[in-house]
Amino acid sequence: MVAPEEFDMGDIDIAWCPGCGNFAILKALKRALAELGREPGDVVMVSGIGQAAKIPQYLRCNYFNGLHGRALPPATLIKSVNPRMTVVAESGDGDMYGEGGNHFIHTIRRNVDITNIVHDNMVYGLTKGQASPTSMMGFRTPVQVEGAILEPFNPMAVAISLDASFVARVYSVDVDRTVEVLKQAIAHKGYALVDVLQPCVTFNKVNTYEWFRENSYYLEDSHDPEDRVEAFRRASEKDRLPLGVFYVNPGKRSFEENLGVYATDDTPVHQRPLDRRERLDGLLRSMR
Repeated sequence: MVAPEEFDMGDIDIAWCPGCGNFAILKALKRALAELGREPGDVVMVSGIGQAAKIPQYLRCNYFNGLHGRALPPATLIKSVNPRMTVVAESGDGDMYGEGGNHFIHTIRRNVDITNIVHDNMVYGLTKGQASPTSMMGFRTPVQVEGAILEPFNPMAVAISLDASFVARVYSVDVDRTVEVLKQAIAHKGYALVDVLQPCVTFNKVNTYEWFRENSYYLEDSHDPEDRVEAFRRASEKDRLPLGVFYVNPGKRSFEENLGVYATDDTPVHQRPLDRRERLDGLLRSMR
């Protein structure tokens, strides 16, 4: 048995505002990993830049903290060279859907066997409150003084349209349900998106705890997550935001399964003997 406390970093300074939704996400992630029996040494967290991207520094595990919007490429590489690791790429809505939007699209297409957790507070928190890709139209900030003029980016609809093999949304306050969805996502074979709605108590005075409670609801038990058309329809709802597992494609092959390097040998690439010189010599001979 693995206890959530095994992922604790001890008495450290956590640089989040009191009341930040990130605390609940950190708690839920520790529980999910522990309940799945994952050991800290078997987990790699990968993040970009932002308040959400600090989570790997507050979790005892392997981690890579990279550039703004660039969490998914190194996460893809890590999983490709060592498929036995549990790889979680996480950051905020600005980092993943804004700066990292291109990587978001193509990671879905590749179906890399990673879990992609996005802290969605509908604002840029680290850089002091600009509108993010998921900010609502009319949202006023010190930069968008007359309100955001763009239609909010809909990550759920985009992911389902690209046939992401697991798409879910949760609300950070509901820790128990968040844990269960995270467990499903981590155990899923292929790319899994978990969009986590959370309030930013400092820079977003619109999408508050109360607003999320009043403007979200859970998908019915009768919802069929393998019905892609219905999943897309539910993801496109605007009046209230559905929560739960929208879509699952269990039969889709993962990126690692499609790599020829693992066709006959499942030994992780990083554990294989180096034969670069011999292979390079052979390549050069073939070109003479």
